[in-house]
Amino acid sequence: MKRELLILRHGKSDWKVDVDDYQRPLKDRGKRDAQRVGVWLQQQGLAPDQVVSSPAERAIVTAEKVCKAMGLSAAMIVPDRRIYAAGPEALLAVLRGLPGRAQRVLLVGHNPGMEELLTWLVKDGVKIPSDGKLLATATLARLSLSGDWAGVSEGCARLLSLTRPGTLPKAFPFPDFQGDEWRERPAYYYTQSSVIPYRVRDGRLEVLLVSSSKQKHWVVPKGIQEPGLSPQVSAAKEAQEEAGVEGEVGLESLGEYRYEKWGGTCTVAVYPMAVERVIPESEWEERHRGREWVTPHEARERLKQRELVPLLEALEQKVLIG
Repeated sequence: MKRELLILRHGKSDWKVDVDDYQRPLKDRGKRDAQRVGVWLQQQGLAPDQVVSSPAERAIVTAEKVCKAMGLSAAMIVPDRRIYAAGPEALLAVLRGLPGRAQRVLLVGHNPGMEELLTWLVKDGVKIPSDGKLLATATLARLSLSGDWAGVSEGCARLLSLTRPGTLPKAFPFPDFQGDEWRERPAYYYTQSSVIPYRVRDGRLEVLLVSSSKQKHWVVPKGIQEPGLSPQVSAAKEAQEEAGVEGEVGLESLGEYRYEKWGGTCTVAVYPMAVERVIPESEWEERHRGREWVTPHEARERLKQRELVPLLEALEQKVLIG
């Protein structure tokens, strides 16, 4: 049986951030490059059925960006600590342990191990590019292998292609992978969801506002609807991260609004969220934002996004009047 192995080096990382190597994040360029690779894979019909990644920050985020750009859920990624700082032997152990049902596998990791694995697997040798970089950041090698994963051996593979993100379009097709409109971000960025977190105390409705990431104005939790997740689940994730609250998100939206960003129009579906737990400040991921319970009237006065005002009124009708 023919199998395919996609070897991907992580995207460009940010050396200016003062963290240890394992936690070093991607630069914005690294994120965009990973997304371009993901779109290209989907357009070529090369979506993997298994994704295995180093859990180091720059690698796992590369894997997430690639998967989401393909329209796949990041939940399919299997983190494997053996890939971090691994040599060919450790990487071979990962490959030989892959499930037999996996026909096309994406392996995301680091140099020099990934280059060494590539040159060991390919029978006829690999031509080094003129700049001397075989696997520059976010470069993808596509290999064809015969036999099963357990039998992977030296020279068992043939290199089908070597794709650098710099050779791919800078913009992203919209509204889908074959779209003829081009935008600054992958198509899924423009479909978003939000919640208005609320509680009822002494018969009075209160809603929770948080400050924006740069603490310039008041907002409610909002984010991109992640591929593989419902708008409600995506919005609940944003509420947990941005507002530090958990609860039940309504099945029906209060409505939607639109705004311009990334060279296009984003559509945001807004849902009510009955708060069941407020995460303590010490455990809240984004506590730098600040949060405050206010009346609906105060919320209408403070919110920058004026399109939310009628949706607040719809929430009042739903909760207090039913």
